[in-house]
Order: sequence, then structure tokens, then C-alpha cells
Amino acid sequence: MTPSDIVHVDGADAGRVFLYALSTCVWCKRTKRLLDSLGIGYDYVDVDTLTGDTKNEVTTSLRQWNPAASYPTIVINDKDCVIGFDEDKIREAIGK
Repeated sequence: MTPSDIVHVDGADAGRVFLYALSTCVWCKRTKRLLDSLGIGYDYVDVDTLTGDTKNEVTTSLRQWNPAASYPTIVINDKDCVIGFDEDKIREAIGK
């Protein structure tokens, strides 16, 4: 994955927050809106917009956290993972 594949959203530092998402996923959009409303800085990649080796690389990385490769998947500080849109778990994981 290259830096051009990753979208950065500015906000408060809650550690490294990385979201694997799909551009067409309603739950992914809700997750982005939640993070935005909390003012959290985060990075994300819309996996469905990638192609070829880049898409394979990102999917392999995602499967390390979520073997089912379902969306959304949020990784916090390279140690915690929240799979799916669960507002309470997301808030807990980022300390909000």
C-alpha cells in the first residue's frame, strides 16, 4: 500500500487509528461519521477502490486482524481491533 492509497483525516490524537473500509458500505460510512463527530484523527483505505497487487496486499494485511475480511475493521495502535460498527466498542477502544 502506498501513501497515496491512504486517506488521512485530521483530528485529535487517539493513537494510530486505521480503518479498513469499502466506499459503498453503509456501516463503513457510519464509522467514518462517528470518528469525525468525535474529532479523532484517523487514516483509512477504501479497499474496493484498489486494484491488483495493492488490493491483495491490503486484504492480506486486513486478514491479520480480521480473518473474515469483513468491513469496517478498525485497528488501534496496532494492538486493538474492532470489527463491524459497534459504537460502544469503538468509543472504548479510542478512549472516548
